[in-house]
Amino acid sequence: MSIFQQVQQTMATISDYGKSEEWIIKTTLKERYGEDVPFQYADAEIRLAPADKELSNCPVVYWEKEGCNFVIFKTGDRRYRCQFFYRGYQQYGTGVHEYDDLSECMVSLLQTQADHDAKERGEI
Repeated sequence: MSIFQQVQQTMATISDYGKSEEWIIKTTLKERYGEDVPFQYADAEIRLAPADKELSNCPVVYWEKEGCNFVIFKTGDRRYRCQFFYRGYQQYGTGVHEYDDLSECMVSLLQTQADHDAKERGEI
């Protein structure tokens, strides 16, 4: 994608999560936890690029499980960022700035969090 196309997309409104994305979220969470996990939709204002002075409004999906909070930001068409946190000052990511596949984003997020918990417990 050219810089011009990225700027155009950034200036356009980012669409909400669609039905297929909702299905991916529901099924991935059920596979991970063995039960339906409730999640919520929200909006967040973030910088889409480090040099951006303006914040962009992005759709977010959020859930909490076992004391951990998870957030996936939709930053464009097939563009996602993610993080998990326990408290505001304990924020963690996967090491990947942005994903172009929601399934990959979710699996990486859930695996990174599981690895973090195992490390905190001294299991790895």
